[in-house]
Amino acid sequence: MSALSRAERLTVAGVLGLTALAGVAHYAGFASLLAFGIAALALAGLAHVVSFATEQVGRRFGPGVTGVLQSTLGNLPELFVVIFALRAGEVVVAQTSIIGSLFANALLVLGAVIVVGAATADGPVMRFKPRLPQDTATLLLVTVFIIVVVGISLASHDPASHHVQAVSTVAAVALLGVYLAWVVPYVRADAGANADAAGASEDSAAEEDEDPLVPLTVSAGLLAIGGVGAAFVSDWFVAALRPTIDQLHISEAFAGIVIVAIAGNAVENVAGLVLARKGKADLAISVVKNSVAQIAAFLYPVLVLVSLLFSHHLNFALDPVYIGALLMSALAVWQITGDGEAAAFEGWALIALYVVLGALTLYE
Repeated sequence: MSALSRAERLTVAGVLGLTALAGVAHYAGFASLLAFGIAALALAGLAHVVSFATEQVGRRFGPGVTGVLQSTLGNLPELFVVIFALRAGEVVVAQTSIIGSLFANALLVLGAVIVVGAATADGPVMRFKPRLPQDTATLLLVTVFIIVVVGISLASHDPASHHVQAVSTVAAVALLGVYLAWVVPYVRADAGANADAAGASEDSAAEEDEDPLVPLTVSAGLLAIGGVGAAFVSDWFVAALRPTIDQLHISEAFAGIVIVAIAGNAVENVAGLVLARKGKADLAISVVKNSVAQIAAFLYPVLVLVSLLFSHHLNFALDPVYIGALLMSALAVWQITGDGEAAAFEGWALIALYVVLGALTLYE
């Protein structure tokens, strides 16, 4: 970490201190509200570290490579939270945490990134390469197709409705195949295109301003620290919040779809907004949309398969209201970002959808 400036080293040290304090608060049995506050600050600090490291990696590789790397590490909290919940038999919390992460990224975070990106753009709209939004919309729609078909089967009580877990297992394997068929050539093509562009402009003075501030090994180390730290702190955050949720009589759906999802996506929240504020539209969209794609077509099916190791299994069966919300969210995201540009009001529209959904879960 010696390549970091003094201010950056102090920031990283402070974040690590907060993370350690959050662990102490969790295991030493601090008051729930105090433990919650410390964990929230630690999550915000870890998100800042990841956003800084993501930007440094983005100066070497294309937005696609960087987005996949960052979203993989950024989605570690969801992975850990769901595994812990399944182990404890909290199937509702586990499932709503996954779909809550989809809603949070596709509606709240993407909407906020569009609002900020449009405000900093030269014109009234935020512009970005349309391929990634189109690809992630396809992956999201494939996942929603599975969820809708399973939901209709259960509602109609057809013979297949008695084998939802088997159908979900097959669907999980198929989804993972589709995701790998997309991500491998996408990352290769994006990295190759970025290398060609860098070679063509290596003597440009403007390009020098985009040189990384720290070595790649340091950036990778910061990403690892941020991602792994966020995974543990997110679990402590949820544990501290649980007593408060019970005291306030908040539904499990609201806890999973709103509270846990926002906490688990703190990395994407900060990283996407920081990048959008700096005018890095392609990288900001890549971070958020890659996260949506990973949750829908990678994280969800992986957790369905992992759940087979526990006594409580995860599948693609959801309540009808969430099936409808997922379908409409997928269509809204495709409509708004599919053409490679988005106006501020479209970002506000996505945020409004999330607010309405949150209000619904509050009364579940």
